[in-house]
This record gives sequence, C-alpha cells and structure tokens, in this order.
Amino acid sequence: MNRSHSWTDYQDRLSRVTAYLHDHLGEDLSLERLAEVAHLSPYHWHRVYHAMNGETIAATIRRLRLHRASGYLANTQLPVAQVARKCGYPNVQSFTRAFGTAYGMGPTQYHARGGHVVFRQGVAQAAAAGYTVDIRHVPAVPLAGLPHGGGYMRIGKAFETTFTHMAAQGLLRDDTRWLAVYYDDPAAVPEAQLRSWAGLSLSAGAQASAPLQPMTLGGCTCAVLRHRGPYATMGAAYQWLYGQWLVQSGHAALDQPVFEEYLNNPRDTAPADLLTDIYLPLQGAA
Repeated sequence: MNRSHSWTDYQDRLSRVTAYLHDHLGEDLSLERLAEVAHLSPYHWHRVYHAMNGETIAATIRRLRLHRASGYLANTQLPVAQVARKCGYPNVQSFTRAFGTAYGMGPTQYHARGGHVVFRQGVAQAAAAGYTVDIRHVPAVPLAGLPHGGGYMRIGKAFETTFTHMAAQGLLRDDTRWLAVYYDDPAAVPEAQLRSWAGLSLSAGAQASAPLQPMTLGGCTCAVLRHRGPYATMGAAYQWLYGQWLVQSGHAALDQPVFEEYLNNPRDTAPADLLTDIYLPLQGAA
C-alpha cells in the first residue's frame, strides 16, 4: 500500500467532515451522520479523526460554534438567544456556559466589553491596550489556495480544503504559513457577496496543481498591526486601522488588498491568545 496515498485519502475524508460542519453548525451533528459524511465506519472514524486532528470532534464542533457566535456578538446586534440558536445550542443556558468557559466572560458581557470595544475608543486607547502599528517592508510570499465567497468568519472551510489539497500534493512543511486576503468591506457589501481567499505558503520553486490557485502577497511596504485575541475582534481592528490610524498617519494605501497571517493554531490556542498580523500595503518603496 502507498502510505502517502492512504494518509491523504483519510485526510480528504475527514476534511469533508470539517466542510460539512461549517455548513451545518446550527443543526444537530450526530456522530452517526458525520460518519456517513466521512464514508467511514461509525465504530472507528472518530478515533481516526481524533488521532489525525489532535482534538475530538466534540471539541471541533464547540470551537467552530463559539467562533461563529463570537462574530455575531462582536459585529451584530442579534439577541443572545438568537445567536445561540444560529450556532446550534438548544438554549441560552448551555450556550452561556460554553461561551464563558472559552472566552472568560458571558456572551452579553462579551458583546459589551470584548476586545473589539478597544478599537472604538480611539488611537490612544488602542495603543494603551498594546495595539501598535509597525511599518516595514514585507518580502513576497508565494502561496497556493482557494477563493471563499460569503461571510469572512466562515473562511475556515476554504482553509481546510486548501490544506487537504496541499497535503495530497506533498506541499506541506513544518513552517507552512497561513494567510488570507479580504477584498471587500463587510460594511458596504452584502455578506453573501463578500470575496476572500485562503492560502498556504509554498517553498521556493514549488508549484501547486488545480484546483489550487497561485497567488503572491507582500513584496511591498506594509503597515502591520499585530492583533491578539479572537478573530471576531478583527472587524473592529480594521475600522480602527483605516478610520483612525491611516488617516492620521500621513501614509497612503497602495492599490493592493489587505491580508492577514495567522500565527498560531485555534485548535490548541485559547481565543484570547490567538495572534494575527494584519498587513495594509502602503505606497512607498517596494
């Protein structure tokens, strides 16, 4: 048996499960149904999933549901009960317990006092909270990836599919970097029409095959904001970066899209400790 082929076959099967989760988080997700999606025995598939992904399927579902919930709480005015239902929780009580365990405060408190609030209070307050902008030349990074249409909080599905194809093509490395491009302003474009792109870095000279698409990011001067905390806070960080920092900085944005790099893994990192670099290309030396 070709061991590499066997590994990528299992990875593909389990990636189908992850893609299914992204599309059905608000529904009942039984182990039997997920075994059907994976086309694996219900007696064994979860052991394979746990061994290959480093977390149980229950942990994955909880992480994805709370990630989506944090986005609703930070960026909308939806009532907590509605957020709970949209994210697959049977009642507010169970949702509040799960959210408080992961985020250190209940959903109502997070909506009112989460990290996104810092960026609404001005440059001085953001700097006092540890958010500063570093201007530097960013070397070009060759990538392979896939486009994503729809809400930015759901781009994880495109990342999972990209990861599977990269693994199948033997392109993953220990130092593989995860980056995303966000083309549209979610305040101006309907969620269903938002465009983004999820990519993983390639080693020098490497080329990916279809359906992966090539892209190069960087190769220019960027304003870099190191963001610490849940991904849901990013919308407020963008508003601060564009609406306050950029207009007061004396710099002009380059005609290239903003992009992000994810520096640690949400599977083994608490939401409060997630690190993301936001790169805003600037006019200046290339």
